[in-house]
Amino acid sequence: MAEYRITVIPGDGIGPEVTKSTCQVLEKVAEQSGHRFLFTEAMAGGIAIDETGDPLPPETLSLAQNCDAVLLGAVGGPKWDGLPGNKRPEAALLGLRKGLGLFANLRVAVLFPELKEASPLRPDLVENGVDILIVRELTGGIYFGKRGLSESSETLENGTPKGMEAFDVETYSEAEIERILRVGFTSAVERKKKLTVVDKANILETSRLWRKVTERVKADYPEVEVDFMYVDNASMQLLRRPASLDVIVTSNMFGDILSDEAGMITGSIGMLPSASLGDPGKPGMYEPVHGSAPDIAGKGISNPLATILSAALMLRFSLGLSKEADCLEKAVKKVLSDGYRTARHRRDDKESHGGIPV
Repeated sequence: MAEYRITVIPGDGIGPEVTKSTCQVLEKVAEQSGHRFLFTEAMAGGIAIDETGDPLPPETLSLAQNCDAVLLGAVGGPKWDGLPGNKRPEAALLGLRKGLGLFANLRVAVLFPELKEASPLRPDLVENGVDILIVRELTGGIYFGKRGLSESSETLENGTPKGMEAFDVETYSEAEIERILRVGFTSAVERKKKLTVVDKANILETSRLWRKVTERVKADYPEVEVDFMYVDNASMQLLRRPASLDVIVTSNMFGDILSDEAGMITGSIGMLPSASLGDPGKPGMYEPVHGSAPDIAGKGISNPLATILSAALMLRFSLGLSKEADCLEKAVKKVLSDGYRTARHRRDDKESHGGIPV
């Protein structure tokens, strides 16, 4: 029997509900497999701001750095929207990613056959299913670049004062690009051996560097078919021919946007898990793609399946329990095939609250 230490960060809104349900499922997994999961709760996000004034208290980061894996619910909500950027709940996510060295975010967008009618796409576009893996660089790019805000002394062409100016800088190094590309290539080898690099190389110097590094790295993966796609085209192809895409690797900002779009074509981002990984042997962080949905918190109607599927990724990638991960994913499929749905799914209504079908 093996023991695994899991730091659970419930967060805000429905986060405590979906993590509680997931921990109950993991307890059942432990019971059947003979393993033991040691859960330790920690605060981050809005609740941590209310309690400590800090979206990511030092003790939370320390717990996360000294465990086998981190399970996160969701953070944020309108209550904290007026705070400055470095004090908002979302700053906890950036701090955890940086503090844990989580440079690769894996988001799986799968259209379950039982939920095909929930997809906003025409039936003929999804008749063969959708199974896309988006590998997003997580600790570089514009989200972590230099930024600033200042009063400009310049004017527009017609003499109008420019007023305040803001800037956010996108920066990538060869080393940052290569390590995320290798995650993408490795994932492609294990899937359909097809990799799409999404960029904006017709405009951005950073994207041209991505292409240069890709051309060098792909020689180590001769079995993988590689193509390049501008991000605007990629956003269209996700809607026009989603079944033609398999593994997408891209920058922080582009991955953020495209992964949410991919989530919507599956009918519900309330079903989508994610894994954030760093170097081997370091704890990964696992969380649902959806938001905190504060409007339905406490009503007992939130959908925990995305968090449960995130736990399956945790079992596979961080704990090395592939058999248990397979069983958990099969259990989710059986729940769907047996006809269980959240209330709004039962009414075949695609509206969602903060990304959670209810």
